[in-house]
Amino acid sequence: MKKIIKNIFLFLAISVFMGSCTDDRDFAVLSPNATTVASLSANDVVLEKANIGQDALSVTWTKPDFGYSAAASYQLLIDLAGGDFSSASVISTGQELSYTFETEELNKILIGLGVEPDTATGLEIKVKVILSNSTSLNSDVNALMATAYADALDLSSPWGIVGSAYNDWGATPDAPFYKIQGEPNRFVAYVTLLDGEWKIRKDNDWTVNYGDDGGDGTLEEGAANIPATAGTYKIIFDEAALTYTVEAFTWGLVGDATENGWDGPDMKLNYDPFTDTWRAQVKLNDGEFKVRLNNDWGTNYGDDNLDGTLDAGGANIPVTFGYYEIIVNLNDLTYTLEKTEIWGVVGSGYNDWGATPDFAFIPDYEKEGVYHANNITLLDGEIKFRTNNDWGKNYGDTGLDGVLEEGGDNIPSVAGTYDITLDFSNPSVATYTIIAK
Repeated sequence: MKKIIKNIFLFLAISVFMGSCTDDRDFAVLSPNATTVASLSANDVVLEKANIGQDALSVTWTKPDFGYSAAASYQLLIDLAGGDFSSASVISTGQELSYTFETEELNKILIGLGVEPDTATGLEIKVKVILSNSTSLNSDVNALMATAYADALDLSSPWGIVGSAYNDWGATPDAPFYKIQGEPNRFVAYVTLLDGEWKIRKDNDWTVNYGDDGGDGTLEEGAANIPATAGTYKIIFDEAALTYTVEAFTWGLVGDATENGWDGPDMKLNYDPFTDTWRAQVKLNDGEFKVRLNNDWGTNYGDDNLDGTLDAGGANIPVTFGYYEIIVNLNDLTYTLEKTEIWGVVGSGYNDWGATPDFAFIPDYEKEGVYHANNITLLDGEIKFRTNNDWGKNYGDTGLDGVLEEGGDNIPSVAGTYDITLDFSNPSVATYTIIAK
């Protein structure tokens, strides 16, 4: 009994000692010496796209004197002037006492905070010192005036394609025409049409619409519908001359690295109007590929020096197995190929839980973190969302409230055709929508 009582007293003594140590350390953190002072390399920054790859802003700060050896970590918090930092952009810097932003990185942060391009905007920056989950301190706030540049092209126009060949005469938004850079009053649409008819109209409305009475490529207001045969096309509309041209048009990847080999059909590239490039997320095998037009060797590109520059009729491009995003810029004949994650739909409601490849989502090129799977045919059953045809990362919906949870419950599906959107743009919560066609 005496031994038990002695052990209890020993335990209490150790607990009091440990508590005292914790109290002392908390006291040290709050002492006058435990402060950090941050400074900026500039207080007014104007970002320009021409300076991508160059340093734009450096933040440095002093190491606090905690009164004992402490392995603190640091974060930079950036918010709009007058904000409370609850929606700040946060950059972790580990144990470093400085951080340098490159132009593109800082510009993306500003755009993400809602800064209007080409407009000088007030920001506030502070450093957070973290010792534990419950112990931290902040530097004073530094003011910064910053001007961001437009991170995406605005090639939008009020014109679109409507008809039974595209959207059942307006049941969904018209297929958009985009401005052609350097060619005023000329617009281009890259569109997949069905057997049917179509017209050109303005603002998704019938007030101003054009057809072709003579079928001669000349447009007349309120004129006859234009017939279409199913296929993928490039349609150019000249608003000043009131003419149009239609040609079969696709860019794609061909080769033994692709799923269809050297015989095609090619893996289709999608037009991105926000960068005026062609891109896709694809699974590639060990092998080689090239880029070509219209599933034909008449126009094809390779890379003779493997330097990211496309050469007409050039050498095959080697690649190892993996999931990639490829971006092809036909304006300067360059391309990039980077490993990525491809989101897909899997389940008894689509492919018998992976018996065939998952239905791949396409990224939203305007909003980062958003993905679309359009015109997917589902069966009665259940579905989930996963990356790279693998269960390493998968999401379901526990509670069926539209919020995604990693490893969450299966989502019931009803037979039909749908558009599905995944939204990971908010790091705090992921959501999805399933809309019947």
